[in-house]
Amino acid sequence: MNIAVEHDAALSAAEENAVARKNALLYAACQAFNGAAAPVSISLGALAGSYMLAADKSLATAPVTGYNVGVALASLPAAMIMRSIGRKRGFMSGALIGICGMILAAYAIVHGNFWLFAVALAVNGMAGSFTQQYRFAATDRGTPDYKAKAISWVLVGGVAAAIIGPQLVLLTRDLLAPVPFAGAYMSGTLLFAISLVVMTFLESSKPASRAAVASEAADAAPADTGRPLFAIITQPRFMVAVLCGTSSFALMSFLMTAAPLAMIGCGYSVDESTLGIQWHVMAMFAPSFFTGSLIARLGKELIVAIGLVILAACGVVALMGIELANFWGSLILLGIGWNFGFIGATAMVTETYRPEEKAKAQGANDFILFGTVAFASFMSGQLLNAYGWNVLNLLVFPIVVICLISLGWLVTRKPPRQGLVA
Repeated sequence: MNIAVEHDAALSAAEENAVARKNALLYAACQAFNGAAAPVSISLGALAGSYMLAADKSLATAPVTGYNVGVALASLPAAMIMRSIGRKRGFMSGALIGICGMILAAYAIVHGNFWLFAVALAVNGMAGSFTQQYRFAATDRGTPDYKAKAISWVLVGGVAAAIIGPQLVLLTRDLLAPVPFAGAYMSGTLLFAISLVVMTFLESSKPASRAAVASEAADAAPADTGRPLFAIITQPRFMVAVLCGTSSFALMSFLMTAAPLAMIGCGYSVDESTLGIQWHVMAMFAPSFFTGSLIARLGKELIVAIGLVILAACGVVALMGIELANFWGSLILLGIGWNFGFIGATAMVTETYRPEEKAKAQGANDFILFGTVAFASFMSGQLLNAYGWNVLNLLVFPIVVICLISLGWLVTRKPPRQGLVA
């Protein structure tokens, strides 16, 4: 009897990882298309905003800020919606929101309505909050040691997004000529439509093993929602993970939002700035082919620390000059640093909550993260307009130092361990 139970458990573990692998690949495909909507919104957001503003160019990044505000505001609702109706239906709802946002953005540009454009990008950001849940959804299935690899695989889809998004901008930005940029947003509806088809093949987010099914059923019971949110977010490991993940993402958004405007200001073309963003987004996701394996070998904390050091190197390269190589080189380092810092920190966060707590813990993480990112993208335009590109890059260093100190404190506080950190 015991032998049979052990054999069944072994088979269940193998089956779980097989399902997790399939879902991760499907989420990667969704990331490739839905994720491509973000480069469209961000690379053109500031440029389109600048095009519509007759004065006060410091507000040019307000639409990109609207995008990040949308992600932040919808983070908790998106997590709760998926808890209520399931991952598949939740992600489909997000794609439909994205289609509406893209159509509204094109309409706003055609009619020259700057603030409506900012609202449209906020709607796109709400769709993006569902896309951000792909990395967590990939950890719903599979064994615990498979989680970092699953997250990494999902973000591999960003490599395709890095090609699809900017190329869509280059090919369709004049589709509705003589109005620039509107065509790119209109064609962006196709990205979400394709992802809707891919989502139909997703497996259930409920684990396959008998013990896990029983656990999932218990988790779904209204009487057991786990610890209070305050108890979860005040864990040292959660706080440090969120600090490092948020800082990595906020610094990336802070510099990426301003970079196209800075390049245009230095005399480079829209095509050159768009290609710079393409190289950046590719650098964000290309390391995902091996980030999961590096985490398994070197540990989450060390990978996050390496990512932070690379972010500092990005600032150094940017401060060395305003040649195109400096802009592109710093953007590439910015992407790699984000990848290591963000994936490592996300994997750390998944260790800090129980299954029944995942919706509120993940939602809280993304609310904090994208609320900060929204503030960073808004201040990016303000500071670029007031003080210039170099000052933006100088601000990278104190933030990186604070994060490295917090990581060092966490590691020396007690040895990192697998499983839930209380």
